[in-house]
Amino acid sequence: MLRACKETMRRGTVHEPAEMDGAIKFGWIKGVLMRCLLNIWGVMLFLRLSWVVGQAGIVQGVVLILMTTVVTTITALSMSAISTNGVIKGGGTYYMISRSLGPEFGGSIGLIFSLANAVACAMYVVGFCESMIDLLASFGVAIVDGAVNDVRIIGCITIVLLLCIVVVGMEWEAKAQIVLLIILLVAIVDFCVGSVWGPKSDMDVARGFVGFNASVMFENMNSAYRNVKGTQHDFFSVFSIFFPAATGILAGANISGDLKDPSSSIPKGTILAIVLTSASYVGMAIIAGATVLRDATGNLTDVVNGTWDFSNCEVQSCSYGLHNSFQVMELVSVFGPLIYAGCFAATLSSALASLVSAPKVFQALCKDKLYPKISWFGKGFGKNNEPVRGYILTFIISVAVILVGDLNMIAPLISNFFLAAYCLVNFSTFHASLAKPVGWRPTFKYYNMWLSLLGAIFCIAVMFLISWPTALITFAAVLSLYLIVAYRKPDVNWGSTTQAQTYKNALLSVQQLNNVEEHVKNYRPQILVLCGHPSSRPLLVNFAYLLTKKLSLLVCGHVTKTHVSQKYRNHLQKKAAEWFRRHKVKGFYSLIDDNDFETGSRAIMQASGIGKLRPNVLLMGFKSDWDRCESGELEQYFNVVHKALDMYLSVAILRVGKGFDYSQVLGEDTVKFISEYPRTLVANDSTNDLLSHNKVSSLHGSCDSLSRNVSQVPVI
Repeated sequence: MLRACKETMRRGTVHEPAEMDGAIKFGWIKGVLMRCLLNIWGVMLFLRLSWVVGQAGIVQGVVLILMTTVVTTITALSMSAISTNGVIKGGGTYYMISRSLGPEFGGSIGLIFSLANAVACAMYVVGFCESMIDLLASFGVAIVDGAVNDVRIIGCITIVLLLCIVVVGMEWEAKAQIVLLIILLVAIVDFCVGSVWGPKSDMDVARGFVGFNASVMFENMNSAYRNVKGTQHDFFSVFSIFFPAATGILAGANISGDLKDPSSSIPKGTILAIVLTSASYVGMAIIAGATVLRDATGNLTDVVNGTWDFSNCEVQSCSYGLHNSFQVMELVSVFGPLIYAGCFAATLSSALASLVSAPKVFQALCKDKLYPKISWFGKGFGKNNEPVRGYILTFIISVAVILVGDLNMIAPLISNFFLAAYCLVNFSTFHASLAKPVGWRPTFKYYNMWLSLLGAIFCIAVMFLISWPTALITFAAVLSLYLIVAYRKPDVNWGSTTQAQTYKNALLSVQQLNNVEEHVKNYRPQILVLCGHPSSRPLLVNFAYLLTKKLSLLVCGHVTKTHVSQKYRNHLQKKAAEWFRRHKVKGFYSLIDDNDFETGSRAIMQASGIGKLRPNVLLMGFKSDWDRCESGELEQYFNVVHKALDMYLSVAILRVGKGFDYSQVLGEDTVKFISEYPRTLVANDSTNDLLSHNKVSSLHGSCDSLSRNVSQVPVI
């Protein structure tokens, strides 16, 4: 117990109970491993893996699978580092990126990732429809045309049924996933046993399944890229169609809000799923290439005659083989219907996971209110906070994509979206390791910042190799969404690594400035203006800003005779920052309390700045009551001027004919603006500071004698 408490304190993670308010929470096997397995063993395993081997050959096909594995493994390692760095709430990939790189990157990739999952849901449903149509065709049955229109009809009915399952609740969806995984595993075993069993009849041989054969395996080693529906395929076009198989690695992370311990579950479940599925994909690709011909006519006569003419497509058309049939897995298996059941299980489970992931991520994005007009979708319903509105929106998008009806057109569309998400996950880990904020303390140690950077670069390279127009569209979408969030400036503070990097860059720049020798051509007026609070003498501050104008340092010095508590000091700092922001002034505010004007001014002049980034000009207001004030005050004023000159500071004194109080002209009630204090300030010395008898003079003057009233001396 003590060890667990220490670990929790070290990571800054507070784990919620497994069931809070009756909510269902999943462990790493049921919540992450099973979901990742079902998603990765998706439509590509049964409908496109054999086609990939036919196009790319065994060697390039294995390279293609391993290339995908490299991308997913590096991304999984980066994601594991982020997920073990602290508490992970709902939103999965969006939550990780937004809390690491900030709302701009997180918001843009969250929206795109939600859309990608919605399109992926449609892709898996279309894969299910293709299998169903092939099954119906084996019985000579077709709904309309046995092609695209049948896909649309079956797809729409299927997506409605899936929507009903997820709306009922996550518990029912999880139970359905268990059943589908069992069916899927039985189908994979059926295929492996069938490959050893060999052809069950001469018809299987006529359709290209000849069993393990060295000559067939040798022939299928090399690639044979062909033109399909007007598209001449190559390595990367085939890769773009296969890559969505790897998108399942985020299935567990996407429901992070429904996991008992996301920080522990996500790394274990995701990495184990990648190992198991990669091994199975490579093994099944080799089996398919070693047992099935690329082309087969299906002519039984050629087999009976003892010839191999059934593999010659010059005389007869070939409808079977790795190139021509998507039902190779069913052909090789011992019991064909099990493969159909496995294909149905793979496609439906992946569709279910995507149908759940897209609304969950989108709901987290909507709750953060980074984009306008979408917060309505953030509302949850029921004990599990189900995003029912998000489910309906995902359903509408999926139906629109299902109406396209072509799996090969849909797959490349989402590849770039997922690669963009993977790229930012990797870059988040690299950036956090580079910035090294105090809060970056992942318990997962098997990652490397340079490997994460390589993974991010690799993702970008693959995006352009797959389709450079689609990659440009993806980057344009991310940039547009980034700029929208940057322009809106949402009121969030998540302690992102971008903030940490800003501090690190600023510190490095100040340190480098110390090594730069001064030269008259590089002179900049760095001004310390004794104006009190910036809002008390705006003319003095604005005049100083005309000289600095974003190009040099401006510090507003404030000296008060009364003691100021830390709470009230923070309040004044906040008000000064607000004033700077409202008036678009780039400056700093420095407060010295519990001192007279001379002592406080000396302290500000000596302590302001750091290194060579310190004031070289002192700007003061003209002392208009010099002929009426006490001699001590006048002496203090001149002593400040002499001290500045002794410190080799230039001295400037600004005189305005009607004084510095222009609050009525500017339409501001300065005293009220300063004296408004937050209700969180309890009645202590902070309140006394605010309500003291001398609050106007102590707040608004660097000394009492620097009057804000009309000057009594005519302007010369």
